[in-house]
Amino acid sequence: MAWANKARCGRPDLVGEYGPLVVASNNYPHVPKRFGDRGLRMNRTLRNTVAAVATCLAFAGPAEAKKKQKDADLQPAQPAATPAAQGGGGAVAAPTVESSAPPSKTLERALKLYDSEDYYMASIELNKVVEGQSGDDEGNKQRAEFFMGKTLFNLKYYSASLSYFNKIVDKGQSHRYYQKTLQWLASLSRFLPESAGVLEKIGKYNRQDLEQPALEPVRNELYYLLARYHYTKSNFKEALELFALVPETNEFFGRSKYLEGIIHVRENRGKEAAEAFRQILRKAKAGDANTVEFEDMANLALARVFYATRQFPQAIRFYDKLPSESPDWLPSLFESSWAHFQIDADDKALGNIHTLNAPFFENEFFPESIILRAVIFFQRCNYERAMETLVEFNQTYPALREEILALVKKYPDNAELYKYILKIRSGEAGLSERVQRASEGALQDRTLAKTLDYVTELDRELSAVDRADPSWKSTAVAGTVLQDLTLQRSIAENEAGGLARKRLERLASEIQELIKQAIKIEYETLQGQKGVLEANIKGEQAAISGTSKKAVNIAADDEHVYWKFNGEYWKDELGYYRFRVVNRCEQARGGAAPAAPAEAGMPPT
Repeated sequence: MAWANKARCGRPDLVGEYGPLVVASNNYPHVPKRFGDRGLRMNRTLRNTVAAVATCLAFAGPAEAKKKQKDADLQPAQPAATPAAQGGGGAVAAPTVESSAPPSKTLERALKLYDSEDYYMASIELNKVVEGQSGDDEGNKQRAEFFMGKTLFNLKYYSASLSYFNKIVDKGQSHRYYQKTLQWLASLSRFLPESAGVLEKIGKYNRQDLEQPALEPVRNELYYLLARYHYTKSNFKEALELFALVPETNEFFGRSKYLEGIIHVRENRGKEAAEAFRQILRKAKAGDANTVEFEDMANLALARVFYATRQFPQAIRFYDKLPSESPDWLPSLFESSWAHFQIDADDKALGNIHTLNAPFFENEFFPESIILRAVIFFQRCNYERAMETLVEFNQTYPALREEILALVKKYPDNAELYKYILKIRSGEAGLSERVQRASEGALQDRTLAKTLDYVTELDRELSAVDRADPSWKSTAVAGTVLQDLTLQRSIAENEAGGLARKRLERLASEIQELIKQAIKIEYETLQGQKGVLEANIKGEQAAISGTSKKAVNIAADDEHVYWKFNGEYWKDELGYYRFRVVNRCEQARGGAAPAAPAEAGMPPT
């Protein structure tokens, strides 16, 4: 199926920050504090679950560059009137270094080679200037440094190019090409994953820096990128101001408007959040190409906003808008199950859970759906089915937790774990089906994915160096590029292994939390069964089991038929299942759910 094993932009971070396991210490519903209250965790911290999906906007790989950058050597911009980086902090910008001497013959030759697009030879000559071999003054060295960044960009050594532009950004306004570098950072953001650090470099600039005339072609993109930087730092006021500057006709409008909505969610402004998401939907409905790709994400976000405000029927309406082709369809089904549970539509909640466990989705991982199923049966006093469900859970997940912990322990070195992660992702790790399934889900972590993308980019550039002309490969500049790329790759590989370790350990911890919830439900179920037996023995009330059954009827219509499930699934029926739920609670109590203790492992909502 199209959605299997895909990194799902827009799905809730049900494990805290990333990933498919639907259990989080702070972010999502487990078992309600009181089963009767149905006070779900999603209602308490939805702003965090929705907010984290915004990272998918950066996770989507950089777009194609609009056109090759052929930047002329313009006069350096004057220093900004306000302090430069990150709001200034009161520091006075250093004066720009101007060249007091004409360029050397080496630099002149390098610039001519650059203009003729002989970038390999240009890089050799530029490196001589940068290394101080040409006798150029500091101003001309800075000029060569800037052109070296541009040259490597045009050679498609993007990471190596960023290294040179990093040097310029780190020097701030004292570098004569500090302002000019912004345009190239915008271009690099389209080719390099976010984990390469381009966003942090753009974050060194302020809003005034974006107003220089030379940036007109990429200004709206820079508004978005600088806003995203402030978003990642929780500088929401600055982020909102910058997002608002992106016009509706721009390709970054949909992304900007979505993140606006996320900020409003995190700031508990439900009305403003809903309006931001609705703007996306209105433009998508009108066929706007810049917002269509965010339609499903906006519908899912609106559903979560309505859930958070306990408007469950409205939440369900927006959950239902996601088509089965969407990578967010399965998460929406699961979340919708909780919404149906909240309004006592247990038949539909169980039907959704039935779909989630269909063999078509064997690579998906929704263990909390089993816990929800047990809670539903408990609430209907169907203790036998509740216990059967818990047995199903206990047969799988405690052992799964131990296997995951053993896997992590087997590879104490992050670099070695990184190599093993690649085998897991390719299905060549030799793991059992359940461990493979759970690990693949856990490793969909978006931060990890971005780091892996960066390693892939570095591998591409290293391979390009290896394939380059031997006469260039033997030069000092090639050696510098190779050394820099190798170091960056080693760091990224170690980082990826560390992130994978944390994600797998977190998965084990989340399963442990589910196990605790299962134990509590089992205890309450046993207490319920004990109460039934005592009531029967004493003859003080009607037996629940067998004689006092009340069915929650499902109205049949032209679109529904009744049949006894025989283990066979049909693709066209997925998402439409409804279960006939038998309420075995005592008639004298009006079919009410049994009371739960004050503490059932949940914080107050």
